[in-house]
Amino acid sequence: MIRSMTGYGRGQEVIDGLSVVVELKSVNHRFYEYSSRLPRGYGFLDDKLKAHLQQQVSRGKVDVFVQIHSIEAAVSEVVVDNALAESYLTVLRELAQRYDLRDDVSVTALSRYPDVLTVQQAKVDEEAVWAAVRQVTDQALARFVAMRELEGARMREDVLSRAAQIRRWVAEVEARSPQTVREHMEKVETRMRELLAGVPVDEARLLNEAAVYADKVAVAEETVRLCSHLDQLEQLLGSDQAVGRKLDFLVQEINRETNTIGSKCSDLDLTRIVVDMKAEIEKIREQIQNIE
Repeated sequence: MIRSMTGYGRGQEVIDGLSVVVELKSVNHRFYEYSSRLPRGYGFLDDKLKAHLQQQVSRGKVDVFVQIHSIEAAVSEVVVDNALAESYLTVLRELAQRYDLRDDVSVTALSRYPDVLTVQQAKVDEEAVWAAVRQVTDQALARFVAMRELEGARMREDVLSRAAQIRRWVAEVEARSPQTVREHMEKVETRMRELLAGVPVDEARLLNEAAVYADKVAVAEETVRLCSHLDQLEQLLGSDQAVGRKLDFLVQEINRETNTIGSKCSDLDLTRIVVDMKAEIEKIREQIQNIE
């Protein structure tokens, strides 16, 4: 199923005493680009999340936001640097003796000196944390993918409807083209006769030359290739794979054939049709820029 590169999904659950929230957001990007915002101390999750998401996301700039809180046991502990505290106490007592000061060092005062007390995160079970985060991530990912698929379905229908309109215009060009070639041939023949007035002319040679010039306005080859490209476009839009880049290339080819048809057209009606075709192709190009 065709997917948009724009999406959002959120998951939240309490697992084994951990409250976990995961949010996923994505916007257009040429390749897969990942960035995350994780709680301090949980950096080990980064590579795991990146690889896990890449299994289902092939293109787009994906931002991941993770919140983790313990609701059962403390995840931090206070650690005393006894050696440093002893050093502070020794120096303070020496100062008191040297300058004849009152030795009034208290536990509270000593604890306020830098690095005597530090808060450290308690050791966590990384595998257990990853299992919990992965479970919640999968919840968010399911909603994220569903949103991308819904938007992708809308874009698919829009592109298909525009492609169908282009087909109708191509049919008009094919129907009108033979008449345009005949008219052009007649004009070329008339003009050549005017230029060669009074000069003996080989009729077969004249008609052949007129046909050669008239063939330059024939667009049968271009319309056949254009219809083939439109067939490929419809096939890609029915694919379950990421086809955004292929679609981008294919639309370039569709535009190229249309430009060639336009350059060959001397008929005003056909020129108007080509202008309309190019306008629809541009709208298709804008749509597929958001397809994964």
